Amino acid sequence: MIHPPITRRMLLSGAAAAPTLAAQANVSELALPERVRIATAASSYVVPPPRLSAEEIALICSQAKNVELTVPAGQEELERLLPEVDVIFGSINPEMFAKARKLRWLQATEAGVDKLLFTELVNSPVVVTNMQRVFAPAISETAIGMLLALTRGFNRYFFPQFQQRKWAFHQDLVEIDGMTMGVVGLGGLGSATAERAFHGFHMKILAVDPKPMPKPSFVHTLREPDWLMEMVSQVDVLVSAAPSTRLTEGMFNEKVFRAMKKSAYFLNISRGTLVDEAALVRALKEGWIAGAGIDVAKEEPLPPSHPFWDCPNLIITCHTAGFSPQRRVRLVALLAENVRRYAHGLPLMNVVDKKRGY
Repeated sequence: MIHPPITRRMLLSGAAAAPTLAAQANVSELALPERVRIATAASSYVVPPPRLSAEEIALICSQAKNVELTVPAGQEELERLLPEVDVIFGSINPEMFAKARKLRWLQATEAGVDKLLFTELVNSPVVVTNMQRVFAPAISETAIGMLLALTRGFNRYFFPQFQQRKWAFHQDLVEIDGMTMGVVGLGGLGSATAERAFHGFHMKILAVDPKPMPKPSFVHTLREPDWLMEMVSQVDVLVSAAPSTRLTEGMFNEKVFRAMKKSAYFLNISRGTLVDEAALVRALKEGWIAGAGIDVAKEEPLPPSHPFWDCPNLIITCHTAGFSPQRRVRLVALLAENVRRYAHGLPLMNVVDKKRGY
């Protein structure tokens, strides 16, 4: 893949992609380091870090005089580096963590950290940061795209007709303008999707989130998670954008789907673990809801025998919603900005609350 050239302007715009990127609470300030030795790494159960180009490495290293960034050629080189690095870009497992005795900061290259936070890491003083909001623009566009495909009949009528070279007239179509959208999780993904729905389609936005936060101007009502069931019955579109934690596992279940309007749509742009998949299959096949769009599943790749493939009015994208050339620019920009902050003893951006899991 060819990446766009990274300029200082792009770096600054990427780092400032969302004004709330910088964590305002639970930020661990690190003492000014004498050196910054960074290695990229990946455990076996998390998406590997991006293969940084020479230009990207140079940009990251230019943020301070004492930065060394190594992309290991293989596991053997990584094993040699682990005892000396104080920063890792990517992911690690308990065995790797035990060898990284000088590790002070782990920069995850994914937004979700549910598969990364093992007990030893959670209980350690190592600061963990993630890619919150970096993927949100692309994922929110996918969410709106899936919704439009469902309501305008692209998946049911026009894509099949195109393959068959068949002209057929259909009037069973729906407008989304002025609908009510319910968003579960008003973090990066939820906020970006809600903002697009509000400004682009004049939707009324209802939301639940456990974190205390000011209500954004584009949100009509923001309440605590206990309001979920009351909210669900009011919405035309329900969006799953919460992080994957013990508390959110299977939260979109039969009770939720039966409480939705029969004309409503469900979108999951977060993690597959949030959804009771058997209940969603029944909801679609038995007409509890009008349709669904999902970018994620519990098992990926989704096996050919999975009942999702036989569901009516279901759109599946293959955990690809967050990809775009612009995403890469934002990702590298955040890496560079956080290295600058770390090297100068400043609070890092996107600090994860390891106990809460996001």
